[in-house]
Amino acid sequence: MRVFKLKMAMLAVVLLPVLAPMPAVADTIFDAMAKAYENNPDLNAARAGLRATDEGVTIAKAGWRPQVNAFAQRTTTWYDNKGAFSGTQTIDNPNGIDRMSTISHQRGLTITQQIFDGFQTLNNVRAAEATVFSERASVRAKEIQILLSAVEAYSNIARDQQILAYRRQNVAFQKEQIRAAKERLAVGEGTRTDVSLAEAELARALALVASADSQLKQSQAVYVQIVGDPPKGVKQARPVSKSLPKTIDNAVATGWREHPRVLATMHAVDAAGFEVKSAEGAMLPGVVVQGQIQSTEGTQGLSSLSNYNSQSITARLNVPIYQGGAEYGQIRQAKERLGQQRILLDSVRLDVQQTVVTAMAQYEAALAATKAGALQVKASNDALASITEERRFGQATTLEVLQVQSNVLNARENLAVAQRDAVVSSFAILASIGRLTVATQDLKVAEYRPEVHYEKVKDAWLGLRTVDGR
Repeated sequence: MRVFKLKMAMLAVVLLPVLAPMPAVADTIFDAMAKAYENNPDLNAARAGLRATDEGVTIAKAGWRPQVNAFAQRTTTWYDNKGAFSGTQTIDNPNGIDRMSTISHQRGLTITQQIFDGFQTLNNVRAAEATVFSERASVRAKEIQILLSAVEAYSNIARDQQILAYRRQNVAFQKEQIRAAKERLAVGEGTRTDVSLAEAELARALALVASADSQLKQSQAVYVQIVGDPPKGVKQARPVSKSLPKTIDNAVATGWREHPRVLATMHAVDAAGFEVKSAEGAMLPGVVVQGQIQSTEGTQGLSSLSNYNSQSITARLNVPIYQGGAEYGQIRQAKERLGQQRILLDSVRLDVQQTVVTAMAQYEAALAATKAGALQVKASNDALASITEERRFGQATTLEVLQVQSNVLNARENLAVAQRDAVVSSFAILASIGRLTVATQDLKVAEYRPEVHYEKVKDAWLGLRTVDGR
């Protein structure tokens, strides 16, 4: 019996780690970014928009491809003593006059091929390709924005959790102060005022806890919106310092060179330039070749008329002279849009510069605030320990203790805010220069490859289904 119990105990020791519930896996800030990259609906919508933009290249290339149309026609002609008329159906004779009808059937195929259109199709294709590249860069900018939003949401939760914990500790401290004040009052060493002050401070502490709890829930809701999953085991991350630029000038130069918003606008300038050339192409001659195959069958009464087949090829040269002035207006319009895109490029570069400078200034300020905050917390804790000891010997009042405790709470909360700001601003610097990406952060998620869809549709001639089968 004793051996059996020993074996069961040993088996329990072996199985305990297996049967025990597994602790929830904590999310790091990089896990949050990876989930947002994969799950965020706004980002997925931007990718869907890019796939729609890819089709613009196929649409533009249609100008190089033949157009094929089949046709069928039936003509019925009635003859009487007044002449002939035709229609599509039999008409009753109200006057009783004999009429003779002729029926003709025609069917055939027409193929039209544009040979030269003033380079309009060529420039339309180039404009569509530039638009695709611009949209790709815009999607990358959206990815950076979502990754930074995930960083902010994660860091906000970590900050709010710390503040809530500090405020709950403050509640426990205030309850202890009430208990101690009542004990001193009972032995005649304190006053009723001390008890009232401690009770008032406890009420304020409870209100602060409720406020912090509400703020934490709001931050968690934002996290779910951006990341797609509830937060698990969030802990404040550290700033990314190794990959940050050394100077503002280097950061601005990198942003102007690499930020997707700048690249997107540069491609938009290219697209607008090709649209100007396409509009100018409407002023050039055009050549169209058309081939037609036609079969004709005819009957008159009960007799068959001659049936014949025909084939024809037509080459037509179109020389535009004047189309009411629309062509000139379209050229001027395209040139103004090109000028608009060039101005927008200057605006985007200035905006990137401002974002870089702001992010680096905020990072420096947050680091300084973190260092000062840590010193403030230590000094406040030392002061609280001293003032509490002094009160034991009657050298300090309850009000002074409560004031110092308030300073401790404020110092802790300020430090939590500064730590959050340091983390977010460090990632914001990477975002401002265009380097907050899946590759640079080594995120454990498959990177979206827009060129895969583009290569499958750019030369498609037929097909109703999308690449994914819809």
